[in-house]
Formats: sequence, structure tokens, C-alpha cells
Amino acid sequence: MQRCLQIAANALGNIAPNPMVGCVIVHQGKIIGEGFHANYGEAHAEVNAINSVKDKSFLPESTLYVSLEPCAHHGKTPPCSDLIIKSGIKKVVIASIDTNALVSGKGIEKLKTAGVEVVAGVLEKEARELNKRFFTFHEKQRPYIILKWAQTADGFIDSKRKNNNEQPLQISSENSKLLLHKWRSEEEAIMVGTNTARLDNPQLNVRLVNGTNPIRIVLDKNLELSQNLNLFDDLQSTFVFNSVKNEKINNLEFISIDFLNDVLKQVINILHERQIQSLIVEGGSKLLQSFISANLWDEARVFISETFIGDGVAAPKLNAQPLSIENSATDKICFFRNFPTF
Repeated sequence: MQRCLQIAANALGNIAPNPMVGCVIVHQGKIIGEGFHANYGEAHAEVNAINSVKDKSFLPESTLYVSLEPCAHHGKTPPCSDLIIKSGIKKVVIASIDTNALVSGKGIEKLKTAGVEVVAGVLEKEARELNKRFFTFHEKQRPYIILKWAQTADGFIDSKRKNNNEQPLQISSENSKLLLHKWRSEEEAIMVGTNTARLDNPQLNVRLVNGTNPIRIVLDKNLELSQNLNLFDDLQSTFVFNSVKNEKINNLEFISIDFLNDVLKQVINILHERQIQSLIVEGGSKLLQSFISANLWDEARVFISETFIGDGVAAPKLNAQPLSIENSATDKICFFRNFPTF
């Protein structure tokens, strides 16, 4: 099962809204086949694992290990539970039940009805952690939310600036920026507030690594942001939440919401409707603090440099202790979790 989880992780960033799944087939103590779900719409892990077995006559005497309950419905591909039954495999070991309403126990039920022995719950905690985005989406009816910011040693995320002619304070090291772009490639959407878009003019892409650009999200209540900003370059899908209009122009989509009511809830609900399973929020301080105050977060990843500036824009206040601390060049990275995550 550890091998199932290991190979399943290869698909991070490539298969949403599907979960990451790995499958291993064992015959007399030896792995004779394995596979993972590599890309959305393509063959599932069980299919790839069964197809990888050279001598199919071994299958009836083999055990199939899979990190998530096999599907029992027709989606982009046929049900994996049907293929397992057809292959003659008599025992299936599962890490976690699939809590997607389309599956949730139906795959196990179909296998048992066909006479297949099923063992569930092996490394379940680890399997749920691997697919934390998927499980949060289906169980909490919202994306998995990651907060990210960089702050100085004395607790500031920027100097006090009035316009975009003043350069933002460079807090993170180059190594940290590379890591940040890797993180961006792993999530489906990335969000900033109006001031961050105006003052920092971010690109919010993954130009420093190979990977898929996330959907860019910005709040612009009265559509006052300059169309010359990088966010409007039409190079990747971008949502502009505003109070003025609904309109889609190529990769740019304006989405109207009611700014007199709970803005974050409206945004999160729309992302859920769009099947977006994960969101990384990069700032600024006001937007990040609003997510914290609403208890609308699952992880926080905070870069802390050795720099002292004495005064500036205060970093968000997170009433939690770091789960772990790592070092990246001159930065310290604190990782927080808002338990229970799902």
C-alpha cells in the first residue's frame, strides 16, 4: 500500500477533479503489476495496473492493492470494479473509502457481491492525506484552501507603499520563490486581493518550474484595476470577482457577486460549482486575515526571513502553532494545519 501511495503522488497537479490513485498487484509476495491514474479522463490506476501484468493467468491468484475504493459507475471511463471482477482477482485491499457520492461504498459492495474478498482501511490516514483536496471538496463542499505569505523576522509582509511605482519589499530568497512556483503548479487556483494586484502587479504563474498554471482569481469590486496589469494578459484563465458585470472574453471572466454579503463564501461556492478543488491565497494581508477570521483555511505556509524592517504592513495573525518548520536558504518556512482538515 505504501507503493500505491508513492506512485499515486506522481499525478499531483494533473488529474483534478479526480483523485490521485495508485494500484499494485501482488502474486506470491512479488509485485507483478502496478499503475496510477496519470491524467484526467485517461485510464484509472486499476486499469493501468492490470494491463501491466504480462501473464494474466496469474491474476486469479493475486491480490490487488489500491489507495482508493474502485469506482462502480460510468464516468470518463468504465467502472474499475467491473474490470477487477472480470480479471478474476479474488482479493482487493483498499486504503480509503471514496466519499464522492457517486462511489461511496458502491465499489466495495459490487466486489463483495461478486465474491471478491475486500479489506479496507489499510494506511487510511495516509491515503486521505494524499487526497486531502479531493476529500475536502466532497466532504466540506469547498476547495482545499492554502494560505501563503512571506514576512520579515519582525512580522511585516511589506513596506508601506502608496502606489505601484514603489517596488515591493523582497522578503523571500530565490530558492523560496522556486518552491512557491512548484506549489502553484500543484493547485488549481490562486487568489489575490485588489491592492496586491495593483501594487505588486503579479503574474501568478509557474514560470520558474514546469507545470500547469493555476486559474488566477482577483477581487476588483468596482473594476478599477488597470487592464494593463499582468493579470489581464490573457495568457491563463483568470476570474475577476466584481459587482458590475458578468462577461467572458477569451481567458478572462468577470463574475458578479454581492459585495454587501459574505464575499468569501460567495467566491468559495462558485469555485465549488466550477469543480475547483484547491485554492492557494497569496495576499495581501487583509485578504489573508479575512480567510483566517472566517476559519476558512486548511493549511498556512509562512516564509520568515532574517530581515528586520522596523515598520511596514503587518503580517496576518494566525492563532496556531506550526506543525513543522523547515529551512530554505535564508528563509524559515512554518507549516500550519487547521485540524480537522476533513
